[in-house]
Amino acid sequence: MTTDVPVKPDGLAQVRVLLATGRQPPLGEKLGISLVEVEYGHAVFEAIPDGTSYNPMGTVHGGYISAILDSACGIAAHTGLKPGFGYTTLELKVSFLRALTESSGKIRAVGRLVSMGGRAAFSEATLTNEKGQLCATATSTLLVFELRPRKTGSEKA
Repeated sequence: MTTDVPVKPDGLAQVRVLLATGRQPPLGEKLGISLVEVEYGHAVFEAIPDGTSYNPMGTVHGGYISAILDSACGIAAHTGLKPGFGYTTLELKVSFLRALTESSGKIRAVGRLVSMGGRAAFSEATLTNEKGQLCATATSTLLVFELRPRKTGSEKA
């Protein structure tokens, strides 16, 4: 007798489904940041910042830049997950090298998985403007963990 046990997809398969169906993470939708490319250990996000992402000094806010870099680092790491595993960012270090404004055009964050271990992943990302100029970089340490089934209301004590 055989039993058909559903096979959970690995991280790369999960992200490929997202990309193929045109879905974006909710924060990406809110900020206008889109995942445009993914392969194992590689993720690319693009956005066109405008005045709504400015800080009081008239340039793109560091939080916006950090968000797109964190997304690139995180999804690059996500592609290396085994089925049934998740991750969360433990540390994100961002270096701001060049200011962004509306005239920066389409920006591109390219994330790369540096190392995937059983408990931690390490990734990095670069952010360039439409002219290809390097504007920011990031490194990230991510905690890798096995996902647990969610408890239903009747199982909670």
